[in-house]
Formats: sequence, structure tokens, C-alpha cells
Amino acid sequence: MLPIFKREFKAYFYSPMAYVLIGLYTFLSSIFFTQNLFGQSADFNGNLSTMGFLLMFIVPILTMRILAEDRKNGTEVLLVTSPSSLTGIVMGKFLSVLAVFGVMTAITFLYPLILSGFGKPALAQLIGGYVGFILLGATFISVGVFASSLTENQVIAAVIGFASLLTMWIIDFVSRLTGGWVAKVLNWFSLLSRYDDFNRGILNLSAILYYLSFIFVFIFLTIRVIEKRRWSQG
Repeated sequence: MLPIFKREFKAYFYSPMAYVLIGLYTFLSSIFFTQNLFGQSADFNGNLSTMGFLLMFIVPILTMRILAEDRKNGTEVLLVTSPSSLTGIVMGKFLSVLAVFGVMTAITFLYPLILSGFGKPALAQLIGGYVGFILLGATFISVGVFASSLTENQVIAAVIGFASLLTMWIIDFVSRLTGGWVAKVLNWFSLLSRYDDFNRGILNLSAILYYLSFIFVFIFLTIRVIEKRRWSQG
């Protein structure tokens, strides 16, 4: 798993992709951050919610090549026949994208430091917001990696990933418009309803386990997709 992680992480920074996406994400986040500067507000959690929305567009592009490229280049066969387990390969690739996302997130730590000049931020709420933001990003990445495993076309992988994330995002709004058991079912699948608790500074163990379970399910599905393809090809 570690060699796969190192190779994929370095590959992002050997190409312009990581720099472009990190730069774009930082630029867009900075635009929303200026609202706090003009309002002289030390509250940063509203920005985190907006940044979470931006991830819906950034993550599919970040993950689109992670497995699709290997399939297109024919190197997928070499990977699955290597000494590394299939689980280790998928986890290595997932963690490499997560590490790039970690770099993006680390840059945003500068924003609350700047805002601290306008007042003392609610530290518990800020920590909770970042924990939720990281878990939300990791969940999005697991969906993007799964989408990349379905096709050798990177553009199609990005579209599938974006459509999946958009559906998950819309579920929260639809659940608010409905009632009864339909709302309860939709709310169970909603990623945002649990993220709202984090944004209020509530570290809910059940919400953390939900995100981790969500990630596990999509990593598992990714492994099954590749394994099925390997057996079908003999």
C-alpha cells in the first residue's frame, strides 16, 4: 500500500493537476473569505460550509484519473498481479488523493488565523467544523475513486463522480421538502444533515461512524468492481 501511496501522491505534483486544483480551490475559497474581512467577523464556519460545496466540483476532477488512467494505459493488469493486495492498491490510491486534499485543507488554516485579529473565534466550533469538513471531503473522495474504477475515460469518471455527489447533496434539500417516512429515509442518506452538527461544534460519534462507514462501503465497492473485471478477463 505504501509504495502505491507514494507513487500516486508524487504523480499529482509531477503534473500540473495538483497545482491547478489547489490554486483554483484556494482562489475560490479566498473570494468567500473576503466577506469575513469586510464584515470583520471571526466566525469561519460559514466559510467551511461553502468550501464543502466547492469540493463537489473539485473532488471529481481530483479523483478522475486515479484508476481510470491505469485501465486506459493497460497498467491495471500489472497492478492487480503485483505482490500488493487489491485492497492495498485501492487504499494506497485513496490515501494519496486524501493527502492532496489534506494539503488543500492545510492552506485554509491561514484564514481563521487571520480572522483571529477581529476577535477570539469559538475554538470548539472551529475544530468541529474542520473535523466535519475533512470527513465530508474523505467521503467525497471515496465516491470519486469508485467512479474512476467504473470507466477508462477520465471525463466520464468525473461526470459520474459529480452526478453522484450532486445527488447526495440534493437529498438533504429534498428531505426538507417532504415529510413522514420519506423524509426519514432521505435524511438517513443525507451527508449534509450530519455535517451541520459538526459545523455547530458538536462532535457526534454516530455521525463520525456514519462517514467512516460510508467511506468503507465505497472503498469496498471499488475493490469489488476491479476484482470482478480481473476475473472476467481471466
